[in-house]
Amino acid sequence: MASGNAIRGSRVGAGPMGEAERGESAPRVRVSFWCANGHETRPSFATDAQVPDTWDCPRCGFPAGQDRDNPPDPPRTEPYKTHLAYVRERRSDADGEAILAEALAKLRGEI
Repeated sequence: MASGNAIRGSRVGAGPMGEAERGESAPRVRVSFWCANGHETRPSFATDAQVPDTWDCPRCGFPAGQDRDNPPDPPRTEPYKTHLAYVRERRSDADGEAILAEALAKLRGEI
């Protein structure tokens, strides 16, 4: 025989939430957005709200625009760079040799 707990699986405050408790919802409009992969997203907005130019596609994460034939370009991802790669962008090999020579001279006590 099952236990006599009649409210099993519910929580305090649980109950039907209808329009009577929340009030009237604002009039809505659905707007279509398309990403570069051809996915269509149709979020709804209040009729008096400003609709954004782009919307993130929930399927692939690319930006989506309202023009189906000309969607926004996907973001260009840069490859991960190490600290050494950034240093090599700022300094030439000659600069690196000069800095190394100065540091070695300082360690040897020549400076």
